[in-house]
Amino acid sequence: MMLKQNGNSMGRKFAWVDKWAKMTGERARIDAKVNNTYIVYNTKDGLVKEYPNGDVVPLKEKNQDEINDGR
Repeated sequence: MMLKQNGNSMGRKFAWVDKWAKMTGERARIDAKVNNTYIVYNTKDGLVKEYPNGDVVPLKEKNQDEINDGR
């Protein structure tokens, strides 16, 4: 059953969550660029750092442990 909301068809009840998550990631990239920092996110290969210039660097195992410990 397809749900309709404001004239737009949606494939599932909480499809707005996908849009919200995408917008949150875009906002994180903008903030990182403005503040000259990086964002960290998970990929299929593990955690990576993405810098404002577009460089994506995988985090090493030691760094992942430090992040998890709050250091």
